[in-house]
Amino acid sequence: MSIIIAGERSGVGKTTVTLTLLASLRRRGVTIQSFKVGPDYIDPMFHQYVTGRPCRNLDTVLTSESYVQECFHHHSLKCEYALVEGVMGLFDGVGQSSVISRQSSNKRDDMTFASTAHIAKLLDIPVVLVIDCSRLSGSVAAIAHGYCSLDSRIKMAGLVLNRVGSDRHLSFLKNSLARLQIPILGVLRRQDNITIPDRHLGLIPTAELPELDNIINHLADLGDTCFDWEQLLALLKSPHFPTFSPSHLPIYPSPVKIAVARDKAFNFYYQDNLDILEKLGAELVFWSPLKDTQLPRDIQGIYFGGGFPEVFASELAANTKILKSVKTAICAGIPTIAECGGLMYLCEQIIDFEDKSWSMVGILPTSAQMDKKLTLGYRRAVSLEDSFLFDVGTNVYGHEFHRSHLITDTQQPLFDTYRFDCDENTGFEGWNLPNVHASYIHQHWGESLEIPQNFLQQCLKYSME
Repeated sequence: MSIIIAGERSGVGKTTVTLTLLASLRRRGVTIQSFKVGPDYIDPMFHQYVTGRPCRNLDTVLTSESYVQECFHHHSLKCEYALVEGVMGLFDGVGQSSVISRQSSNKRDDMTFASTAHIAKLLDIPVVLVIDCSRLSGSVAAIAHGYCSLDSRIKMAGLVLNRVGSDRHLSFLKNSLARLQIPILGVLRRQDNITIPDRHLGLIPTAELPELDNIINHLADLGDTCFDWEQLLALLKSPHFPTFSPSHLPIYPSPVKIAVARDKAFNFYYQDNLDILEKLGAELVFWSPLKDTQLPRDIQGIYFGGGFPEVFASELAANTKILKSVKTAICAGIPTIAECGGLMYLCEQIIDFEDKSWSMVGILPTSAQMDKKLTLGYRRAVSLEDSFLFDVGTNVYGHEFHRSHLITDTQQPLFDTYRFDCDENTGFEGWNLPNVHASYIHQHWGESLEIPQNFLQQCLKYSME
């Protein structure tokens, strides 16, 4: 069975409802596997904080329909309960593209490709719709009816009424919904005392919130009383599937030691990517550009994920020993992947929102400057030259989400980029050096195993030189 938590639009409280359910379930001592629709990194951090298990991203753009199904089936088998948090509004997806034409046999789904509705149908699981009732009374029935009737293939399990103001307000809502006979599975009142702080790219990550335990406890208290658990527990029960056998991966004869930067400044990693590296034979060594003064010993490659280096730019700049250590290793030829925040770290400087400049590693002859403009969206990136990860002309699918730009354009860009849903060009991107892949584009390797394989092969060559 399992359920997917959907919203009638963005900002209705999907994440709060999801965390409330997870916290209350966790308090019961059960095992829960959570999933997140889309490319988001931060919401999964909160899921993992509550459940104690890595959250898995379900994204048909970055991977494929079959990969999403296999991922869900494989990880759901390991737990008693499974819960999926949706993205944006229930039917908000991306438009038609060549990838959609290859993956989706039903052209009616093109405009909802990669939406919560798409994932619900793909996994054949029911939807719980969260409605923000703060400015609604009788009109709630029209909203619920529209969402429940638009696509007959969606299994609507029930509603969660969020931000209900009073008992009288609730009675209006229930009276309006009565004619539809849709189960009300939860009622959450306005909770001004439970707030998860955010900043320019969304919620502040878990590692920066010392008060998070108190917030989760409040959510668990709320969850114990605000849901119809008799109905929900049956829906949340982890589905049963035939035994899943993951694809065979070639294993390298000896461990390939990869230094993975992970701390408050760098923490945007898809767990599947880390798992794939380990299944291929990598030994992952986590280290901190904020606190460590030397790279781990005997490493054969470096992996920088995204994160918030701009928030910790002064601390990163102050750690001059590790800046020198990283630059020395890269100049010596160590293969390095640097995504988004990692790319910024390899620049000469980061210029923060207050126009203060902070010295970084200095491998890339440019600076990353923060600004108000948000660059956001799925990308089709075409490799412009051979590199240690791609052959020239390779199509790579990824996601951009950042508020910085490089002040100097490279003469040897890594990619020519396009919007995912059409052929609109979004410009040259990335920095291609013989042993460095530096790009703003985040990638999921679930359907692109050649990328981590090529990375590890290059790491082996480096260690044998």
